[in-house]
Amino acid sequence: MAKPMLFMLTPWVEGNGQGPFYCPDCALVEGFFAYTPAVRDRIQIISVDFQRPRKQVVDCLGMENQSCPVLVLEEGAKCPEGAKKSFSTGRSSWTPPT
Repeated sequence: MAKPMLFMLTPWVEGNGQGPFYCPDCALVEGFFAYTPAVRDRIQIISVDFQRPRKQVVDCLGMENQSCPVLVLEEGAKCPEGAKKSFSTGRSSWTPPT
């Protein structure tokens, strides 16, 4: 069985002499993983660029769902409260509340 995929923005990105840019929500998730490495091992973590469109996320969840961090659940997984289903691809995802 495939692992759930967690899309996270690449941390500390600098571009065009600006930045660094970072995602506070992704940093919070990274902090959680520092305390619970066993959870990190159960998830496929994919870093994506800060700039949109985020091709890997779009391929998985459709153009309308590019926010990160986002957890893409396995096919047939029981969805937690607040999970969304992509109209474009039919995949289910969950974004941590902010």
